[in-house]
Amino acid sequence: MPGNTPATLEEAAAALERARVEADMLRSELEETNRGVLALYAELDAQADQLREATELKSRFLAYMSHEFRTPINSMRSITRLLLDRVDGPLTEEQEKQVRFIQQNAAEFAEMVDDLLDLAKVEAGRVEISPAWFEMVDLFSALRGMFKPVLTNPAVNLVFEEPHDIPKLYTDDRKLSQILRNFVSNALKFTPKGEVRVSARLEGDDRVTFAVADSGIGIAPEFHHTIFQDFSQVHSQLQKRLRGTGLGLSLSKRLAEILGGSVWLESEPGKGSTFSVTIPIQLEGARPE
Repeated sequence: MPGNTPATLEEAAAALERARVEADMLRSELEETNRGVLALYAELDAQADQLREATELKSRFLAYMSHEFRTPINSMRSITRLLLDRVDGPLTEEQEKQVRFIQQNAAEFAEMVDDLLDLAKVEAGRVEISPAWFEMVDLFSALRGMFKPVLTNPAVNLVFEEPHDIPKLYTDDRKLSQILRNFVSNALKFTPKGEVRVSARLEGDDRVTFAVADSGIGIAPEFHHTIFQDFSQVHSQLQKRLRGTGLGLSLSKRLAEILGGSVWLESEPGKGSTFSVTIPIQLEGARPE
């Protein structure tokens, strides 16, 4: 083989030097990139801390204000109850009308406070889950009795379908009941006439779906993706006459997620709505007694 000439050696040395320079440049760029990534992580950590602090402050504020509101609300409800019971004497027709108006507003205020307090607990991660075995028949029976006193519109019929082939559930029945109460209350509010039907069906071997279907005003498609967000309300003529916090459905969604499930909506304007929640028959991670 011919020996290496000075020109060949010089070319090799030059190529080696170019490679070294390129490697130094790449190393420098990599170090700069790493510094940028570290700075970005530090900024994200700082923002996460600020977000956690803001969330904690908001939760504290909601919890504090909810507790503070309870005393005047309870006083209003007690006074209106005494007046309607005629403890201090008879009422005229107009006086009774005004007192019932106050009573209704106090009840709505109490509902709003309860929703705010529950929302604060959920956001702070302080919701306690107490799973237990229970029968669907008992849950529906309790809900039926709960809504019987508030069914004041004779044009609306509330129907609870008899559950068939549904096994015992092991989950938090109070949280599930709260979800269904919000669905039923919402359905009754936006169904001037017709029917609200509550049903349950198996989904495979390990899940069950509860549905609350109504023949009410329905919800336009553009509102479907926001209906379960905080303070979300559908704009309609009926909505303008009915007050609410817009928290009930958002709270139901979060409670369903805590129970390992999900919620969804099927609705068309003028054709009613169906709000559904699907949860595991047995709460995931729980050990049945």
